Amino acid sequence: MTGRREPPDETAARRWAEVVSPGPYATVQDLGRPGYAHLGVPRSGAADAPSLRLANRLVGNPEGAAGIEATFGGTALAFPEGAWVAVTGAACPVTAAGRPAAMDCPVWVSPGGELRLGTPREGLRTYVAVRGGVAVPAVLGSRSTDSLSGLGPPPLRTGAVLPLGRAGASAPIVDQAARPPVPRPPVVRVLPGPRDDWFEPGALRALCAGPYEVTPESNRVGVRLSGAPLRRARPGELPSEGMPLGAVQVPPGGRPIVFLADHPPTGGYPVIAVVASADVALVAQLRPGDRLRFRLPGTPARL
Repeated sequence: MTGRREPPDETAARRWAEVVSPGPYATVQDLGRPGYAHLGVPRSGAADAPSLRLANRLVGNPEGAAGIEATFGGTALAFPEGAWVAVTGAACPVTAAGRPAAMDCPVWVSPGGELRLGTPREGLRTYVAVRGGVAVPAVLGSRSTDSLSGLGPPPLRTGAVLPLGRAGASAPIVDQAARPPVPRPPVVRVLPGPRDDWFEPGALRALCAGPYEVTPESNRVGVRLSGAPLRRARPGELPSEGMPLGAVQVPPGGRPIVFLADHPPTGGYPVIAVVASADVALVAQLRPGDRLRFRLPGTPARL
């Protein structure tokens, strides 16, 4: 239910949202701050970038506008002046001004109303875009919260006020977006990494023999996995070198870590593989206890 009645002119007054409840963990995210890895600054940005892009398109924002990334739901926002919003990512119950609302479509929250997210049925991260975008101050060209370096705004807290950018008076014109179902467990495509020669022959095949399970130690920096350990052919550590988004790094214990948005730009453990950029969002939506499988190009998917 979208409540698509025409709202009043949203440009008439300064607009903001108040955090009624942040939920377990919620942050402001856009598409990150690329280009600073040589200075030791992570890219950060939305862990599931396609979901944030979709939410912004649904409310008529540029794809890179800042929104809210809610981890495991529970976020509630109040809009004194009213606002068009869109909720995407991990599917969860949504209410707008006390009425049930749909995901993946524009929703009008009436003045003084609240947008509330429930607990996702599956997946981990849900995204809220507001027409006009969240207009907190930018740091190094991005409004993203970086959980590793501390750059950007702090995680949301109860009572915090988030300024919103100016928006036009016309309503969004998209009714609803259709998303294809995600297989469970997801099959994640990987390419051989730059240090696969540091592992015993057959280690890449062992990685793809899976499945691996997400551990509770996972966060926006990386998804830690339990499963068959990957054996090294060489001991020791590497000098620090660049780490791309989706790098599958393997510490001495042999259990892989998939780097997400807040990963460090350098590391000393060998990278056996790199997740295809289109599949990083699949990994970012896995919660502790979920499983995944890896697949090399040219090999059949195993479910």
